[in-house]
Amino acid sequence: MRGVVMHAPGDVRTEDLEMPVIVEPTDAIIRVTATCICGSDLWPYRGLEPLAPHGQRMGHEYIGVVETVGDSVTSVAPGDYVVGSFVASDNTCEICQAGYQSRCVHQVMMGSVGTQAQYARIPLADGTLVKTPGEPSADLVPSLLAASDVLGTGWYAAIAAEAGPGKTVAVVGDGAVGLLGILAAKQLGAERIIAMSRHADRQALARRFGATDIVEERGDAGVAAIKELTGGLGAHSTIEAVGTQESMEQAIRATRAGGHVGYVGVSHDVSLDGFELFFSSVHLHGGPAPVRAYLPELIQLIWDREIDPGVVFDLTLHLDEASEGYKAMDERRATKVLLTTD
Repeated sequence: MRGVVMHAPGDVRTEDLEMPVIVEPTDAIIRVTATCICGSDLWPYRGLEPLAPHGQRMGHEYIGVVETVGDSVTSVAPGDYVVGSFVASDNTCEICQAGYQSRCVHQVMMGSVGTQAQYARIPLADGTLVKTPGEPSADLVPSLLAASDVLGTGWYAAIAAEAGPGKTVAVVGDGAVGLLGILAAKQLGAERIIAMSRHADRQALARRFGATDIVEERGDAGVAAIKELTGGLGAHSTIEAVGTQESMEQAIRATRAGGHVGYVGVSHDVSLDGFELFFSSVHLHGGPAPVRAYLPELIQLIWDREIDPGVVFDLTLHLDEASEGYKAMDERRATKVLLTTD
């Protein structure tokens, strides 16, 4: 089969790889029908995260058709069309049952498996994969793929920030997760949604998803703009979808006392000043999104065409063109790249 391997920063290749096989009785093998490049994949691409010494399989977002299952798998069968989370979980441990499948005691990060490929082994298949109501039409594929990570992550960010009716929500970050955090906040009933973005194309998509205001400033100027829009108080709810020191500080400072910050940007060299945090009086909640908790609801919303998160994919390439996809995202010529496998 063909699959994507990163050998060094900036060096991404699509290569011939061995077909995956059942390792544990809880595994399933799927034929990947679509996968994609995540913003977090750019950290090693830019040399900001270490790589495996002999090349690293890439990808953690996926949808596809079940090919074969281990002897212990009962919830899916060959021929089922499925969506899975970027974290494999048993969905039965105490942590999963509390709604935090991304921190399952038996978790397997799908990035360690690599789903930017024609086939993938899915550990803990019963707890990880969710069947769609049938075989989706082609127009639903991008949205179902978004549910595997960025939609579920944006949804979790909005929930962690306690977005809801009567609330003003600020969103720091205009990548796919931030944009879908806007969609989630809208679905959860937020009254006002402020998108922080400098890019006209992303601003347009933010408004399509439900943003009512756009703030182009960053840092202290961005915080001041949020305060001005909220009577000097700050947002009730703020989504942090970047993972840098600047974005975290901006999110906390843009939130009113007693408000909530939902942070889902993968943290890189972020440290919090204890004194400032103490006197901010904000709630912080976030981390890796428990996407599996939301998949049944999100799949149904997509299936019923109530939401269309797949429009965040603004470039579609074949798996063999993955290197160009990485380059396009790195250069901000694309928000998110979908990779076809046929």
